[in-house]
Amino acid sequence: MNNDLYSEEEVIKGCIKNDRHFQEILYRKYARKMYGICKGYAGNRGLAQDMLQDAFVKVFKRIGQYSGKGSLEGWIRRIVTNTAIDNLRQDSNYSSLFREDIAENDGFDDNATFAGIAEKDILTQISRLPAGARIIFNLYAVEGFSHKEIASKLNISTGTSKSQYSRARQLLQDWLQKTGN
Repeated sequence: MNNDLYSEEEVIKGCIKNDRHFQEILYRKYARKMYGICKGYAGNRGLAQDMLQDAFVKVFKRIGQYSGKGSLEGWIRRIVTNTAIDNLRQDSNYSSLFREDIAENDGFDDNATFAGIAEKDILTQISRLPAGARIIFNLYAVEGFSHKEIASKLNISTGTSKSQYSRARQLLQDWLQKTGN
C-alpha cells in the first residue's frame, strides 16, 4: 500500500469517517515510531504493544479534534505519551515506582555520555532502567518535559523527578561504560 497516494488532509478526513483504509494508512505511517515511545515507557514488548493499541484507538476516536496547528505526528505523540503514562498509572505499584533517594548530580553531560553510541544500544539500556527512572528519563530526555511538568503529570515532587532522572543517567552511564561504549 502506497501511503503517498493521499495527502495528510485526505487521510485525516478518511479517518474522521472511520474509513479503515485511511486508518490503516495513518497507522502504518506512525506506528513504528510510536511503538518506540511506548517501549521506552513499558520496558517490554507486550505492554508496549498494548499501549500502542490503546493510543491508536484514542487517535482514531479523537482525530476530528486535530486542529491542524502543529504537526500531526506531534499531536499523535502527545496522545501516545499520555496513554502510556495512564496505562502505567493503572498498575497497583505505580506510586512505589518513584523513589526520592538519589541527590541530583549536575556533573553529567548527556551529550558526552551518549555521543557515538548507536540509538539501538541506548534504547536497549534504557529498557533496563527501573520503571520509575525509565519513565522520567523518557519524559525529560526524550519528550522534553521539564521536571516541573513531569512532577505535575505524574503527581510526584519536582525533587523526585530530578532524583529519578539523575539515577537513570548514572545507571545508563555505568552500563554504557561497562559495555565499552
